[in-house]
Amino acid sequence: MGSSGLDRRDFLKQVAAWSAGAALAAPMFSMPSIVRAQAGGEDKEAGAKPVVIVAKGKDYAALVATAIAKLGGIEQFVRPGNKVVVKPNIGWDRSPEQAANTHPDVVAAIAKLCLGANAASVQIFDRTCNDARRCYANSGIHAAIEAINDPRVTCSHIEDRKFIPVKIERGKAITEWQLYKDAVEADCYINVPIAKHHGLSKLTLGMKNVMGVIGGQRGNIHQGIGQKLADLNTVIRPKLTIIDATRILLRNGPQGGNLADVQVLDTIIASTDPVAADAYATTLFGMKPEQIASTVAAYEMGLGEMDLSKISIVEV
Repeated sequence: MGSSGLDRRDFLKQVAAWSAGAALAAPMFSMPSIVRAQAGGEDKEAGAKPVVIVAKGKDYAALVATAIAKLGGIEQFVRPGNKVVVKPNIGWDRSPEQAANTHPDVVAAIAKLCLGANAASVQIFDRTCNDARRCYANSGIHAAIEAINDPRVTCSHIEDRKFIPVKIERGKAITEWQLYKDAVEADCYINVPIAKHHGLSKLTLGMKNVMGVIGGQRGNIHQGIGQKLADLNTVIRPKLTIIDATRILLRNGPQGGNLADVQVLDTIIASTDPVAADAYATTLFGMKPEQIASTVAAYEMGLGEMDLSKISIVEV
């Protein structure tokens, strides 16, 4: 991955200056090497197979805890005092049973683990497609986070003023976009998509979940969506990807609505390699990783591994 020599501290200074009106140019974003390594990108140790944990069971909070423990524990990702973003899909005015949004029990379980690791703050948010208040309420996520009853964790609505222009240095299809400041500034970004069908991109998994932290005209992303999602994922790099496959939407995604389109799998997929996580999740739909344009584009950009024979899949 190319580097402009700009480290995280310098980048955050630029963001602060731009937000205060002291800098006119869009901030340049270049992820430090250590973060890239944790994200499973091209800087990970040569020859090491990325690990994908597949946990199955009815207790979703226990599944999350087990999967993360198998990756070394939450302390591998969240340090005391960290600002953490847990990014689920809350895009649709649908109930948990309809499989359009991340399951609230999964989101709450991750938030609790982060708090247990002494995170300074844990933010949950999404740029919704339907009315935000209805999405947050009917998804069950807002209530699940409120029930934790800890001032360090919030389930907040997106604020338009917080989108900042960010250069996408390695972008092939897009080279600058408006990104959500809180997502960009997080010490630890945890990606928590639901696995489901999508009418345009075939599936929506981890790579596509980045749509919830971008501003501007999101419709412009849809043409050549695979490469554009990969481009965006060069700057929004999760330390951990947890794919909610407790129930998946087989048809009529991404919004769904018909319970006949839902299949209950009681499964959680976790990995530090976002491409490997998407690659495995694709198989739940009877598809192959190479059928998903964003997976192929991200692999070709060195963001992770898509060859299932080169991924260590651990079932628990």
